[in-house]
Amino acid sequence: MSKRIFDLFFSLTGLLILLPVFLLVALLIKIESKGPVFYLQMRVGRNGKDFKLFKFRTMFPDSDKKGLLTVGMRDPRITSTGYFLRKYKLDELPQLINVLTGEMSFVGPRPEVRKYVDKYSNEELAVLEVKPGITDLASLTYINENAILAQSSDPENTYIKEVMPHKLALNMEYIRRTSLWFDIKIIFQTIIKIFK
Repeated sequence: MSKRIFDLFFSLTGLLILLPVFLLVALLIKIESKGPVFYLQMRVGRNGKDFKLFKFRTMFPDSDKKGLLTVGMRDPRITSTGYFLRKYKLDELPQLINVLTGEMSFVGPRPEVRKYVDKYSNEELAVLEVKPGITDLASLTYINENAILAQSSDPENTYIKEVMPHKLALNMEYIRRTSLWFDIKIIFQTIIKIFK
């Protein structure tokens, strides 16, 4: 089975099975605060092409104007429903739409915003040669990234100088080891980490 067939089959199956969950989450989001159900953010995909990444909205409207990074799980910009969605990574579920449309894969380097991609070295730009994913080795390592950044006196600088380079190194490792079976292993490890 090719990676694209795997992505197509399981993204479509996932969307159909999770439709009741999508409807319930949408209702909770709309009850708690005004604004759209989905948060669409421009990210950089394969070959440096921008695309709109789907997430459930977890913050009050226009919160991203106060900064792209969220620090700590109790960031005051995050709604109560959003806190729950982020804790269990449920806010990421709409990215199944991105997988279905071919902009993303289940596994691959997490897509960044242009602001941070512009800081990549020539070597690091190699991560843009593959399709971005919902999860990857870096997602497993930094599953509590918000909590890590909360311990820093300068979260933005810590992300750029420490976290991002390590993530990119893990992305390069994934590219070297990539295979369908390795993807399946990462998917299962991600599910286990979330429930732990």
